[in-house]
Amino acid sequence: MAKETKKQEELVNVAEVVSKSEAFLTKNKNAIVGGIVAVVVIIAAVFCYNNYVKAPKELKASEALYQAEQYFRNGEFEQALNGDDLGAMGFVAVADEFGGTEAGNLANAYAGMALAQLKKYEEAVKYLNDFSADDAMIAPAAMGTLGNCYAQLGQNEKAASTLMEAAALSDSHSLSPIYLLQAGQLYEELGQNAKAVEAYKQIKNKYFNSTQAYDIDKYIERASMK
Repeated sequence: MAKETKKQEELVNVAEVVSKSEAFLTKNKNAIVGGIVAVVVIIAAVFCYNNYVKAPKELKASEALYQAEQYFRNGEFEQALNGDDLGAMGFVAVADEFGGTEAGNLANAYAGMALAQLKKYEEAVKYLNDFSADDAMIAPAAMGTLGNCYAQLGQNEKAASTLMEAAALSDSHSLSPIYLLQAGQLYEELGQNAKAVEAYKQIKNKYFNSTQAYDIDKYIERASMK
């Protein structure tokens, strides 16, 4: 089963309000009791949903996602997106059928990245924008892919800012320098050289052990002279 899905978060946090006034308790006894009953009903409903509805659905979604992931990792992006003749579901079907589950959400990210590989940038943007998470591995890659899709569509301003967000979200020597370099080059094309220098200096000062840092000085010098 796919390892990427994170542990389910609590849907409801219940705060118990305790009055310091005995007179208040006496006066509002019926309302307070009614409120407690309502809270108990909500907790029971959430418990039943998580254990008897959501959990089985999440399991089924994860199993479907796993098959599509195998195609994705093998570079078989069409099958990853649309499934195969043997009954395996693709990311598109998983995202559609299991919306509201963590696996369904993750399918949006994978679908967007697969569509980007197939140069279907407008469709990729749709799925990537439907993905919502702060996962340390998937989220930065999804956002970086989104930035590159915007660039391919000629939306350089949006592309550069998205790539800067991806770099910050990743905060790693493997991905961040790549996104920062791409953002810097886009800012140069836009004539926003101060922002380009800022992106390049982040590589120099924060990700100095990365491959991109080896010749970053020439980028800084070029942008600074414009």
